[in-house]
Amino acid sequence: MVRLNVFLLIAAVVCGLGVVTSQHKARKLFQALEVEQERARQLEVEFGQLQLELSTWGTAPRIEKIAREKLKMRTPETEKVTTLTPAGGLPR
Repeated sequence: MVRLNVFLLIAAVVCGLGVVTSQHKARKLFQALEVEQERARQLEVEFGQLQLELSTWGTAPRIEKIAREKLKMRTPETEKVTTLTPAGGLPR
């Protein structure tokens, strides 16, 4: 009977340690999940800001301004513009 009691005590201690270990691992994993979810939220905000910046950089007035000021480009005169058509057809 004493052996059975000792065996049951050891089994209960092992099971208790298993429960404690699994709870500790679960808490660590949940903490890591929360950290990664926060990082994902930060990346989503940054992505939105970058999309807004990209749309701002690519606007036609900004491109035209850079072409005129930095590249010294200008609109060609009307009489110097030639319209090409595919296969020699009439211009549309």
